[in-house]
Formats: sequence, structure tokens, C-alpha cells
Amino acid sequence: MTECSPIDFNGAAIASTRRGVCPALDAPMQTGDGLLVRLRPLDSRLTPAAFVTIAETAARHGNGLMEVTARGNLQVRGLTPASAPLFSAEILAMDMPLATGLAIETPPLAGLDPEEIIDARPLADVLRARVVLEEPALSLAAKLSITVDGGGRFSLKNVSADIRLTALPDNTWQIALAGDDHTAKPVARLPADAAVDAVMALLRALSAMGRRARGRDLDAGEWRSRFGFEENGQGGREHSVPSPAGLHLWDGFSALGLALPFCQIEAAALIAFIRETEALGCHEIRLASDHGFFLIGIAPAQLAAARDAAAARGFVVDPQEPANHIALCAGARGCASAFFDTHALARTLIAAAPALLDGSLTLHVSGCPKGCAHPAPTPLTLTAAPTGYALVVNGSASGSPEAYIAAKDVTSAFRRLAALVDATRRPGETAAASLERLGAGAIGQGLQRDWE
Repeated sequence: MTECSPIDFNGAAIASTRRGVCPALDAPMQTGDGLLVRLRPLDSRLTPAAFVTIAETAARHGNGLMEVTARGNLQVRGLTPASAPLFSAEILAMDMPLATGLAIETPPLAGLDPEEIIDARPLADVLRARVVLEEPALSLAAKLSITVDGGGRFSLKNVSADIRLTALPDNTWQIALAGDDHTAKPVARLPADAAVDAVMALLRALSAMGRRARGRDLDAGEWRSRFGFEENGQGGREHSVPSPAGLHLWDGFSALGLALPFCQIEAAALIAFIRETEALGCHEIRLASDHGFFLIGIAPAQLAAARDAAAARGFVVDPQEPANHIALCAGARGCASAFFDTHALARTLIAAAPALLDGSLTLHVSGCPKGCAHPAPTPLTLTAAPTGYALVVNGSASGSPEAYIAAKDVTSAFRRLAALVDATRRPGETAAASLERLGAGAIGQGLQRDWE
């Protein structure tokens, strides 16, 4: 089921815990630590004052835990059926621009990134208006999403979407279906106005297919024919997208990027930090994919002080920090579906096998086979098994395991895996390249052998 299906719980609208539903402001989701609400600030923008107010409201009505999701949305945890309506009312009273309905996403630094091809926000605004005005109204899957990517250092190339619009240097937009920059299937290359019309045609087709239809259900070949599209080799950008964490400096522009430790932060720490950085000149915050955000307006001379303040409050400030390269869900502390404490296991794995987390790969730690934190395949995924953990190589949490690891053996198993990589690594080879060369079979066998 992919649509948002609220159920009544003591008078409050509560979203189902099944995968595919949407924990909106007016339909919080039941989780292991209470109700969860997700906010989508328009264009990912917040003022420092708004961020502080949200955090204060989260602490007053929830358990004070806040998250930035993999797609750059803001989540508040630990609400109750009694407090969730109060939280919603106070957030709406802020008159803060929030995106609702169909998710149309732009890069976090759109309009600011000196390396972008074009500011994607105006085209995104046109699309939002067209969707709202469409008659009859579109009936779309709750998690259906569109990315409008104008490029830049922090583009959306790693973000998967049902429909992707990507700016090209010749002032056209490439339209692709179902995937990220590398996996989506291109179906058109059009000027802006025609690109909007094409996206609306795709959305009408999805609406006609029903509320379970996603971009993957559209026939790419058929739509290429309709749009008169032929591949000519021009396409996505080659650069990789860095972690938001760190100091980011261009001529005439600078930003401090932060990531949240295992995707979460206490509201009290966030409030104190935002107030400190506001005094240093921060006037705008941009939420970012990969569980982070950017602080805009701090003078270059003050960025180091802001970074040090962030580190003191528990934020991740180093893009090489191993925690940046672990994707994990809330775990048993925050989800009734999870079978173990993902945060505790992640800390254990960082201590046991730091060499594996060299920035070249993502390790997915999933509390259950749903894999909510990272639905796409990763080089290594550790998920729940009946007597411990299952290790999936180059797959998702629901994939076929290459090995099973007893709970008491997980630390030693990952030490053996790290030792295997070190013992067989070629000069200059990353952990990801080494694992890819070894292959799933050798990795599974390596977990059973002492390489130290």
C-alpha cells in the first residue's frame, strides 16, 4: 500500500506503520517511541528563529529527538495522541512555508551554489502550481517524488525519484524515470516550458494507473517515442556529491555544513547551537539530503568558530567521520518493527572495523527487512535475522543474505571482514573497490576465517 492511510487513534489521525505511508503534520505515524511527524519546509529553507521554534515545540510536545532524513526532511519524534494536535497547531501558527502534497525537490543550495547550471526553484514552483490547478485533481502515490536538479556541488544526483528533471548546459532539461542520476531512464530532453508539459503528461498517466503507480511502472520506451527522444550521450554530471559536513568555500560564498550523528539530535543541543551561530551571522538554514543542513551567512573568518561550536554540541563536522557512512533507521528505541538497537550496533561496528568506513561505501544497518533508512542496495547491509544478523552484499535489507552472524559474533565478524580487506587490498584501493573485486562469495567466506 503506497498511499497515506490515517487510522483513528483516540481521536487523532495516525498514519499506519506500514511502509509507504507518510507521517504528515496532520497524520503522525505510530513508532516505538510514540508518534512521528515529518515537516517539509518549502525549498528546504528555514530561518534560525523558525528552527529554534520547531525544536522548542518538539521538546515541549515530544521526546525532544529531531531528525533530518536522507531526503532532507525534518522529523520530530515522541509525540502522543494528546500532544500531536498541539504540536501541529503551534507549527501552523508559525506561518512557515511548508511543502505539502506531491514532493517536488530542489538542491539544498539552489540559488546559492556558484557551480549550479541554473536555479531550479522557479521551475519547481511552476510545477507545483500546475499540479494544484490540475482538473480533475491528480490521484498519486503518497511517496511519489520529482527532483528538479539545477546542478552544482550539492546536486540531487544521488537522490532517487520517480521523475527527474536535470538541467543541461544547453539550457534544456533532461527528463528521466525511476532512479537516481545513474539508474533513471532518460525519456526526453526539452526546454523548460515543454519539460513542464511533459512532466504533467507523465503525472496524468500515473494518476490514471492508480494510487499505487510509481515512475518504474511507466514504459520508458513508449514515452521516449511520444517525446521524440533519442539518446545522444549528453546527460548527467560526472562529479560525486560530497557530504554536507564540513566548511564549504567558494569565491564570494561560504557555508558550514553539518550532519547529524546517526541522523538524530536532541532539541536542546540544536537550540543552543543555532542561537550561538545566529550570533556569528547565520541568517538562513538549508536542510540537505544525507541527514544534514547548511548554515548560510556566517563570515568566512567565523566559520571555524561555528564548526567548533557544532562539534562541541555533538554534530558531525568532518566529512570523513565514519558515522557519515552508515545509514541506519531509528532501531528498537524508536520503531516497533525493529529487532535491535541500530545505534548501539553502529557504534560497535565503527570501533571494530573503522577501515571499512573510509568514505568509499555506505554500510546500511537496518532494524528489520523493510530497510526504511536506505531502500536502495548498498555494498554491505546488516539486517535482523532470527538468531542475530544477516549480511547482504550489494543488496537491500530484504535481499538474500550472503552470511548469517550470531549476535555475540558480530564484532569479531566485522573485524575479520576489515582484516580481509586490509590483507587483500591493492595499492591505492578503497574499501569499496576491494570488496567489489573480492565478490560476495569471498566476503561471505572471509567472515568465517581469521585474517588477523
